[in-house]
Amino acid sequence: MNHFDYRDGVLHAEDVPLARIAEEVGTPVYVYSTATLERHYRVFADAFAAHGLEATVCYAVKANSNLAVIRTLAQRGAGADVVSEGELRRALAAGVAPEKIVFSGVGKTAAEMAFAIETGIAQINVESLAELELLSQVSESLGAETRIAIRINPDVDAKTHAKISTGKKENKFGIDLVDARDAFAKAAALPGIDPVSIAVHIGSQLTELEPYRAAFERVAELTRTLRADGIAIAHLDLGGGLGIPYGAEEPPPPDAYAAMVAETVGPLGCPIMLEPGRMIVGNAGVLLTRTLFVKPGREKTFLIVDAAMNDLIRPALYDGHHAIRPVREAASDAPSVAYDVVGPVCETGDTFAVARPLPEMRAGDLAVFASAGAYGAVMASTYNSRPLVPEVLVKGERYAVVRPRQSYQDLLGLDRMADWLTEADGPISLEEASPDAESEPPRRAAGADG
Repeated sequence: MNHFDYRDGVLHAEDVPLARIAEEVGTPVYVYSTATLERHYRVFADAFAAHGLEATVCYAVKANSNLAVIRTLAQRGAGADVVSEGELRRALAAGVAPEKIVFSGVGKTAAEMAFAIETGIAQINVESLAELELLSQVSESLGAETRIAIRINPDVDAKTHAKISTGKKENKFGIDLVDARDAFAKAAALPGIDPVSIAVHIGSQLTELEPYRAAFERVAELTRTLRADGIAIAHLDLGGGLGIPYGAEEPPPPDAYAAMVAETVGPLGCPIMLEPGRMIVGNAGVLLTRTLFVKPGREKTFLIVDAAMNDLIRPALYDGHHAIRPVREAASDAPSVAYDVVGPVCETGDTFAVARPLPEMRAGDLAVFASAGAYGAVMASTYNSRPLVPEVLVKGERYAVVRPRQSYQDLLGLDRMADWLTEADGPISLEEASPDAESEPPRRAAGADG
């Protein structure tokens, strides 16, 4: 369930008409719903409580790292799963308690490890023996005893897109299950290391429970083995990855997922960590865009919009599907046109949909790419020197710009000129390239929906 609905023929985010946001903030723009964020968190957390599980829900910051989004969830009680020092700093800045933060990822640096240890986070998830040895050195140098989980790779096929699968033996993540026992023995013998948990995460956008069941059964068996070896496994980190309906998918509900967790690892008596990202924020956001041109061709009709692959890369990167909804509701008997929906970026890959049946559109009409709250703005770039688009958070009748549109001055100011390029002619003035230092890129002119 989300809170993007038609009212009097106009698509709203909660109680705010999206046409108003387009007029006042401009397009393209990401729009998030507070009510949806809060509901998805509550439904997920309550499912585990209902099955008698002691669970800490650590929101996966990589899905959407906007500070306002993280804070909204932190105020509901969420922790954070982070994969870089930058994400850790974001979680802290948004008010997440350090003892509810877990640091994952295959490539942590010594500096990142030290910062995490000094911050006092809940645990660091180790993914290789080399990382384990470095963490021991860093921890010992700080006089610390660092709580860790070792992430195992259970060689389970999550049956998702190859680029978001993380639990097969050919993936870069975790330590092979067959080597896990030796890895824990090594961890227990190293100074500065306290191996208290097993971690597993097999992929993203899972729509079936059986891959989870297979992975968690292997975690349970390993837990019993390690305890028999004298290693006190006190916690389990079960990762995230529960999918959402982008189109025809029917992911299992959180209650069914929680019931399966209770069945597979519940008898071990371990508090658990869960790291949902997409499931919380995916359907809580849309990318609002405006039609620039309708371009009929001999074989196709192109709907050219002002959003592009640099703003939402999932279709180009993963063949990701996003429903497209016009902001002005079409009549039930309105004719449809099969559009190739494309953006302005100079790449054929800048295509959001091919032959997508939509109500007839014209220049100026507004539309949204639905289910864009996860892996949307957070993966955006400035390719083609297109400034980053703003993000808006809605709560009831109110909205706030929680990340402003990047100005051209901001964009150009990221670069520095080499000394030898300015010696003859003097320094280049950014003001000449962008006369108004405070200006934003031009907002799109109001059209039919403005």
